[in-house]
Amino acid sequence: MAGGRRRILVIAEQANPDWVSVPLVGWSLARALAKVADVHLVTHVRNHAAILRAGLREDEDFTSIDSDAVAGPLWKLAERLRGGEGRGFTILQAAGALSYPWFEHLVWRRLGARIRAGEWDIVHRITPLSPTASGALARRCAAAGVPFVIGPLNGGFPWPVAFAAERRQEREWLAPLRGLYRLMPGRGRMLRHTAAIIAGSHHVASEIPAPLRDRVVWLPENAVDPARFTRHPHRPDGVLRACFIGRMVPYKGPDMLIEAAAPLIASGRMTLEMIGDGPLLPQLRAQAGALGLDAGLTFHGWIAHDRVHEVAGGCDILAFPSIREFGGGVVLEAMAMGLAPVVVDYGGPGELVTDATGWKIALTDRAGVTRDLGALLALLADDRAAVAARGAAARARVLQHFTWERKAAQVLLVHDWALGRTPRPDLFGPDDSEAAA
Repeated sequence: MAGGRRRILVIAEQANPDWVSVPLVGWSLARALAKVADVHLVTHVRNHAAILRAGLREDEDFTSIDSDAVAGPLWKLAERLRGGEGRGFTILQAAGALSYPWFEHLVWRRLGARIRAGEWDIVHRITPLSPTASGALARRCAAAGVPFVIGPLNGGFPWPVAFAAERRQEREWLAPLRGLYRLMPGRGRMLRHTAAIIAGSHHVASEIPAPLRDRVVWLPENAVDPARFTRHPHRPDGVLRACFIGRMVPYKGPDMLIEAAAPLIASGRMTLEMIGDGPLLPQLRAQAGALGLDAGLTFHGWIAHDRVHEVAGGCDILAFPSIREFGGGVVLEAMAMGLAPVVVDYGGPGELVTDATGWKIALTDRAGVTRDLGALLALLADDRAAVAARGAAARARVLQHFTWERKAAQVLLVHDWALGRTPRPDLFGPDDSEAAA
């Protein structure tokens, strides 16, 4: 290690400081690691301009790879097949999985000699997060004697059977076939040559072949920059203030939330801030109007990521009944602002929220989720002390475990393990032993 600092080659095909979701995860984790190690970032050329604006130097700090000769046509085909913006996510993932091996081939062509020469102590693929994306880089790094780490891998939660109508609305006709990726020979070779596998969810961990599960450690994909999500003073009494943050699409359940909250809003016991845009927005406005919710419910539309706290930070709870959420970054962001989250107990949110930091609703069917959500909101409107206590505990949990600074330290522990210097790390300690099992 040069100067006592670890040298890390970070592979993040998606890494962009100007975007959200997966590209923001790739960028944020890469930059957090760069504060504690010598990091060289490898990413797609589409991120080149944004990374230059962020102050990184090409070739010295990062390398951009142009794989569009293969990725471009597949992406265009997927766009035609998905049936509209914001739909057919699994189709896009399939296109990405087919094109990604070419990206890793180009990475090796560009940097393989430097990897073989030992320029980096470890190679870590952060994005794609999808476990369906395989490549030959793990095998080539292993042959060069350089440990390869992958993750956090996340995604692929099965569609809840009771929400088949929402799956059809989302044009997710390919989703039932997703599990076939486990039969692809490239996946098995990649995992066998990987020194450590970071699973962003228990579901992904369960999909790793049994003989390789001793290489798995659980670490959710998301984290927050606490400086971007400030906490406003919370009142222990008065109207319950709730918000929803996310795209207005069927699987995130904004229509269920409006229906569940309608009696409380109409009676003046609750207000609801709807933050986000999407194809359901006109339908949601009509729904609110039909329910007589002109007062007490506000549709803010799209708000820039760095300004969401200006609205959400003044709320008491995040009401987020998404029925198929992989990571749940918005849940951590709300918790960082001191909001108590109310989520469906499935996917990423169900793993991030504990009984001490929020509330979880059982995943049943549409009528059941709506009914249970409404009953819970009514209880919270009458127990503001419990809301304040769990909101404070939520913020404390995020600051302890889920900042990017903390995540970089957790990843370095995984790297120590991959290098054979330490046992497999317990990243969350005894308080989270059940979650990390």
